[in-house]
Amino acid sequence: MSEPDTPRPPRRPLPPKPELPDMAEARRRGPAAEVEARWLGLRLAWEWYRAVYGSGVGRRGTIALMEAAVADPVLRQFYPHTSHYNLHFAPTTERIYPRVAPYVMPLGDGRFRVLGANPPVDEEVDTAEEAVALVVARLAPGTLLAATGRPWDEQPTAG
Repeated sequence: MSEPDTPRPPRRPLPPKPELPDMAEARRRGPAAEVEARWLGLRLAWEWYRAVYGSGVGRRGTIALMEAAVADPVLRQFYPHTSHYNLHFAPTTERIYPRVAPYVMPLGDGRFRVLGANPPVDEEVDTAEEAVALVVARLAPGTLLAATGRPWDEQPTAG
């Protein structure tokens, strides 16, 4: 036990907070710009959390998940949000997020759990990329994308 008068070790200085996207400006430009700004803002915020608090398993998994999801042409059009390290995908930029897509939970062992009620899913996978692929595979037909307002399965394809 330490003495009450023992000085604490000096705290390390916090890294500068990131400059986050202007969400009001993005909102004025439309849903696609707002979704893009949200992805960028989340990534910057989580990277700052990692710099401040260390690379705990949840943070490391959440960041890997965001990187994999933003690389997917379907999921990057959903409005992302996080809760308790889990990554959720909303079909709207409004603050009430209907649960229409499965969400992903980083696990303590470096794996990922994909969960959702409609359609039902509760599966564990080894990588963030596998989790993203499973989310897309389990999207219900006709699920709307926040960026376009159109069903994900009716989007024009390249090529």
